[in-house]
Amino acid sequence: MKIKTIQEIQNALQPIADEMQIEIVEVEFKQGREPALTVYIDIEGGVDLDTCEKFHRAIDPVLDEVDPTFGAPYTLNVSSPGLDRPLKTDRDYEKCQGKKVEVKLFAPMQGKKLFEAVLKGHDETCVYLDDKGKELKIEKAKIAKICRAIDFEALGL
Repeated sequence: MKIKTIQEIQNALQPIADEMQIEIVEVEFKQGREPALTVYIDIEGGVDLDTCEKFHRAIDPVLDEVDPTFGAPYTLNVSSPGLDRPLKTDRDYEKCQGKKVEVKLFAPMQGKKLFEAVLKGHDETCVYLDDKGKELKIEKAKIAKICRAIDFEALGL
């Protein structure tokens, strides 16, 4: 199935997101037997079902106009990216700076493949962590996944 570029779709949706003070985290199109366009959003204070529904209704007519699949049917989903979503963009890293993150490596470093530490910063090639007072520098190419650590006790779970 031929689709318009993700950037073109996101550009069409951005004015609505800006107006609703919603951040578009990612736009994803999955092809297959049941094609789906999923727009992952975030908002100050967290995303709830009501926010997803309002944004869905707001972008539906715009997508009808943009016609991302050139007339082919697809399902539109609006979702939260989840608490444990991987950090991908500079904005993701900035939002997690000073917070505890979970870093999974492809191969062991200092005898470990999993680190839970405070994110101190990042640049093009590396992530900088504070692991209980010990400074760590990890190359991004060695990281299988980095995401915010979830404190289930703080969430009351």
